[in-house]
Amino acid sequence: MAWLLASKLEMTRIVKWNDFIPVTLLKVPTLKVVAIKTQETDGYISLVVWVLKEGKEGALAEWKKSLNFSDFSKIKELPLNTEEASKFNVGDTITLDILDGVEMVEITGFSKWKWFAWAMKRHNFSGWLATHGSKFHRALWSIGNRKPRRTHKGKKMHWHMWDEQITLKKVWVEILNKELSVLGVKGPVPGARNSLISIKF
Repeated sequence: MAWLLASKLEMTRIVKWNDFIPVTLLKVPTLKVVAIKTQETDGYISLVVWVLKEGKEGALAEWKKSLNFSDFSKIKELPLNTEEASKFNVGDTITLDILDGVEMVEITGFSKWKWFAWAMKRHNFSGWLATHGSKFHRALWSIGNRKPRRTHKGKKMHWHMWDEQITLKKVWVEILNKELSVLGVKGPVPGARNSLISIKF
């Protein structure tokens, strides 16, 4: 088991298997290993990586001289097994080479936030009469009870839509451009443009 991080670019199509295949383009940013957590010291095995911002590649050359935290947008942990973790050292850069020979991956991302939504839109409630003097059109029905005097957990109410973690399993992947660190995955991927996507394989 290994992990990789990528930022979502856009959707396009490529020719594969004599057909047009819709793909989502993902760009793997510069991932710098800054720490390695082990079973003996931390109780689990993972790599602590810095995700470098676009246009900050020059900071890597002087990384050992002076650490400029503003050049790195995120710090993430990538859980790995013992065999995969032994291939990396502190200061290494994770590249697309670890995807060689991999055809199916598991993708995790957060769906787009659809802003605030009332109950009828969020849960597809039918509402009530629109005529005959009714004053109850798009409002939420009763949410309380006589006993117990509280609202049950999981009651369908208004709140923001989506912004939930979604995992897609067995997604076909192919490296499209190693120089630009761009890979393509079949179909849509949850999240907005430039959002961070986790790739497990």
